[in-house]
Amino acid sequence: MMACGSRSRSNEMVDEFEKLVIRMNPPRVTVDNDSDMTATLVKVDSANKYGTLLEVVQVLTDLKLTIKRGYISSDGEWFMDVFHVVDQDGNKLYDGQVIDRIEQSLGAGSLSFRAAPERSVGVEAEAEEEQTTIELIGRDRPGLLSEVFAVLTDLKCNIVASEVWTHDARVAALVRVTDADAGGAVADPDRLDTVKRLLRHVLRGSSRDKKAARAAISARAAHAQRRLHQMMHADRRRGGGEDGGFDGAGDGGSDDDGDCGAASRGGSGRPVVEVEDCAERGYTLVNVRCRDRPKLLFDTVCTLTDMQYVVFHGTVIAEGSEAYQEYYIRHLGDSAGSSGEDRDRLRRALEAAIERRYTEGLRLELCCEDRVGLLSDVTRIFREHGLSVTHAEVETRGARAANVFYVVDASGQPVQGQAVEAVRAEIGEQVLSVREPADGGGPRSPVGAGGGRRSLGNMIRSRSEKFLYNLGLIRSCS
Repeated sequence: MMACGSRSRSNEMVDEFEKLVIRMNPPRVTVDNDSDMTATLVKVDSANKYGTLLEVVQVLTDLKLTIKRGYISSDGEWFMDVFHVVDQDGNKLYDGQVIDRIEQSLGAGSLSFRAAPERSVGVEAEAEEEQTTIELIGRDRPGLLSEVFAVLTDLKCNIVASEVWTHDARVAALVRVTDADAGGAVADPDRLDTVKRLLRHVLRGSSRDKKAARAAISARAAHAQRRLHQMMHADRRRGGGEDGGFDGAGDGGSDDDGDCGAASRGGSGRPVVEVEDCAERGYTLVNVRCRDRPKLLFDTVCTLTDMQYVVFHGTVIAEGSEAYQEYYIRHLGDSAGSSGEDRDRLRRALEAAIERRYTEGLRLELCCEDRVGLLSDVTRIFREHGLSVTHAEVETRGARAANVFYVVDASGQPVQGQAVEAVRAEIGEQVLSVREPADGGGPRSPVGAGGGRRSLGNMIRSRSEKFLYNLGLIRSCS
């Protein structure tokens, strides 16, 4: 008991010391529109703390900014990053409100004292306090989302937001609901137990395996996309388990998901991930090459953070159809280096994190007046016409619903135009529109001809190190 108390007091002292260091050295954020012709530079200098990099990337991602380049350095007690960002249209940032949001979210008094980068940024976090968050994970099948939304509607739950991911025949969803009659969060414990029991039954379907599905009520409003990563990672790592909740993906423990990502190291359209021991520098070296897409950097940094890895140096380039990322990392509190098993586990986790966010299928956008039962009706119509949802993003903006669905047919193939037009005719052609997804070519081959093991980062390291050195962010490596 005394040992536990002593350890607790020691942790408190360390935490207070970190806060003192941050107070003495508050974060500095610079938004620079002059140094680059095509992008705005966001420079962040602050006292270093575990999770700082993820928090910075999360803020930029939540503001719907695209990170074209990134240079990361956090050796010692100081964190110094430079990000080249553009808006959704590919332009530099000239909107004063966006620039103010960046400075307020990353500046002194904001970035420094957050316990963990798990919350949403901005006013959305306040609204989430009045909602109930339901976490779901189970085996994917056609029509599943329709059944989930139908159950919630029948239980008088109004769905105000949701995000649904599918990967490797599994589905994970965060659904935020309010009481359809009284408004606000659903607080009755008996009612919440009924919600969990019925949703677990729906997720399980015809399977008798109790490990096939899990449903939980979240005690706090977590950052949706980070939580989905944690849920899917824990699901792969544990192989399922009906305990009413989900572990965070933080311990980097045993991984029993097999080597399902091995083929991705060279296949067309699959991510190329290399994790190597860099003993001469005392780091583990991670190189990633894959098709570029929005939020890719968030996904990789999120995975590294949740597996308790610290990024000491990094370079990110995403200026064409492909993205390149290089990280020098160490496991939190571990200076002895990583084992081959650890490196293989990390590689598989990064591959999964990248792949689960590639959207598959035809993009359908629904924009109309919101009402209770809207999603139940829409997804029922999808199911009746043989459409299966592979990815969904559901939002309520004021009194209007702004929803995005990616759909395939029941066998996982592209949907036929006739089925899409039938769905639009029933839902309303003015409210349901079709958006063709961007071309999804992947990396053509691993870097290095003739089977060479040349690091992916060799192409960009000299340029990035020179850039950081000129900015005064790192010392010369010579």
